[in-house]
Amino acid sequence: MNAHLKNRLATLLFWLGAAVVVAVLVSLLGYIMYYGLRVIDWKFLTGEPATIRAGGGIGPNIFNSFYLLFLALLMVGPLGILAGIYLSEYAKETQLTRSIRLSIETLASLPSIVVGLFGLLFFVTTLGLGYSLLAGALALTILNLPLVVRITEEAFNNVPHDLREASLSLGASKWQTIYKVVLPSALPGLLTGIILASGRIMGEAAALLFTAGLTTPRLDFHQWDITSPTCPWNPLRPGETLSVHIWKVNSESIIPDVRRVADGSSAVLVIIVLLFNFLARWLARRASIRLTGH
Repeated sequence: MNAHLKNRLATLLFWLGAAVVVAVLVSLLGYIMYYGLRVIDWKFLTGEPATIRAGGGIGPNIFNSFYLLFLALLMVGPLGILAGIYLSEYAKETQLTRSIRLSIETLASLPSIVVGLFGLLFFVTTLGLGYSLLAGALALTILNLPLVVRITEEAFNNVPHDLREASLSLGASKWQTIYKVVLPSALPGLLTGIILASGRIMGEAAALLFTAGLTTPRLDFHQWDITSPTCPWNPLRPGETLSVHIWKVNSESIIPDVRRVADGSSAVLVIIVLLFNFLARWLARRASIRLTGH
């Protein structure tokens, strides 16, 4: 077999592998959308979840998902970015930094169900938070912290070192160089990482089964007392997210329209995650054009 034929054969195998991946993705998305989009309407998106009656909606579940995302990003964003900046800009190769990187790799490899069980034992029981959105947000922080740290460190490492030297040579301090020069240059990568982590948070279910709970009290959006169990903004109330809701209706099967609710909920969740991915690409491109001019 000559070199030209080997090259064509290898190229064909690469194209075949890519085509299989795309075909699997398209078939999966097509199946979900075909059955799910027929269910989605305004009543379904805003209605209360069903118990034993038909016609249930997913309004509170969508709200819980976005509120939990907000709580999780409040914690994982600052912690992950600060840790990534330390590893990229300040840390030297010592036993401490090796221990930090080993801890990050270990956290990244933990199954979400293990993090959920840890959250049940520590956040829910030991700290006394109970099944609550706050406990779920803390569990999601543990899950997504390694991702944000890695993305931050990589984004800062990709900034040319000449920019740092130029800033320091003009009399700027190290902190001023990081804040005024390096951070804006790394911003596209940071935005992409944060939004991709948001999509991962939206789709997480296993860790939330043991922390955020499987129920949602009837929410009163006119209630502004944050200590009230019916206040939507109370972080100490239980909250069933959209991904947990999909698992619950399929596992319990206590409503007559299980298939309808599951199909519609799955389609909405997939659409939200896809929007997060498209938003990440758009923001990264816009930020890159704004900062670099091309």
